[in-house]
Amino acid sequence: MKDISDKAQNAYSIARENQYVNRLIEDDDLRDSIVSAFVAARSAYGRARDTGSPIEAAGDRKVKKELEQAVESIREASERLTKTKKKRHPIRNLLGLALLTGGLVLIFSESARKTALDAVFGAEEEFVYTSTTSPAGAPQTNGTPVAE
Repeated sequence: MKDISDKAQNAYSIARENQYVNRLIEDDDLRDSIVSAFVAARSAYGRARDTGSPIEAAGDRKVKKELEQAVESIREASERLTKTKKKRHPIRNLLGLALLTGGLVLIFSESARKTALDAVFGAEEEFVYTSTTSPAGAPQTNGTPVAE
């Protein structure tokens, strides 16, 4: 008797580790799809068996409709079973949104670009150019050109 309980306990622990069994336990829609497929297939089989010949069963609209429902339910169950749950990354999403917003601000705002460049490369020096030479014939006062 102990051998049977050990086998049952081992089977239970293996089943609990199986991802598909866990999905079946947790997902109500998956179970509904499987039950719906089974009911539709059973109904189609019973109707086809009652018609007598396979040719008549193949031409029966209700049998076709029930088989289509069964196939659709199996397809839904298969998609739900193989679909993986996406992990949520709120910090990563927030960081991505911040980078996108910052990039757009730098693209569209000249003052923001200037502030960012000043922060990275240091403030620009104001440069005023004055010529030490003057064109020929221009009046000069102490070596600086005079504006007319």
